[in-house]
Amino acid sequence: MPTHHFRSIWISDLHLGTRSLQTDQLLDFLLQTESEFLYLVGDIFDLLQAQKRWYWPPVNDRIVEAILAKAAAGTRVIYIPGNHDHMLRTFHGCTVNNIRIQNSAVHETADGRRYLVLHGDRFDPIVQHSPWLASIGSTLYDLLLLCNRWFNFGRRTMRREYRSLSSWLKHQVKIVVNYMGRFEETVAREAADHQVDGLICGHIHRAGIREIDAVLYSNSGDWVESCTALAENHCGRLGVIEWRRHQPLRQPAAIKAYEDLYRDRCLASSN
Repeated sequence: MPTHHFRSIWISDLHLGTRSLQTDQLLDFLLQTESEFLYLVGDIFDLLQAQKRWYWPPVNDRIVEAILAKAAAGTRVIYIPGNHDHMLRTFHGCTVNNIRIQNSAVHETADGRRYLVLHGDRFDPIVQHSPWLASIGSTLYDLLLLCNRWFNFGRRTMRREYRSLSSWLKHQVKIVVNYMGRFEETVAREAADHQVDGLICGHIHRAGIREIDAVLYSNSGDWVESCTALAENHCGRLGVIEWRRHQPLRQPAAIKAYEDLYRDRCLASSN
């Protein structure tokens, strides 16, 4: 039985088909949560990886089955393709096994706020204008994730908790931090242009909630490094879940700084 109940959940950047996905944490999250809405915000399947080397352990079947079971049980599941599963964008408007495929969506929260939901890759100038550079960056990122797996294997043998070496390194490199900041500001401008209250996306593998020029920018993070999701409680408030540390959904007391994302007030309902 699920132990955490939400009105809406957003997950992105699973990269099913690669070795990078934190499969056990994702499956546990899917089995322990339920919601009225479930948004799959892009890069769910890594179809680019399928062209090279496809990795599909049995646990991946259970992950897909868990999502299909939610859709069959009445959860409204919306699949918004990203740049790694962009082939699915041609199926915009189709429904498969009760899962609706849309290139973008507008979600209305319980308190009447409207949020534009999309993956976010179209705001990435490298992906849009320098695909060769994006390919090099993807290869380097895969190597970083490989180092991350060996780093944490060593930590497990010493009975130490998981630490994302790749995430720490990314956030120490000034050019990467600046890139993320510019991405968030560009996304926020798009929300303003659509006359919505905010925008929810993925793509950059960094969960967060910030207020940018009166627009709420929210990112659902990823499941290859941080094991994070975005969720809405039944009052319409948004928060970030960091599942690896087994924390319940936290309400951000201050949304203008990443350090203030996790606080003590739990948004999950126990029934």
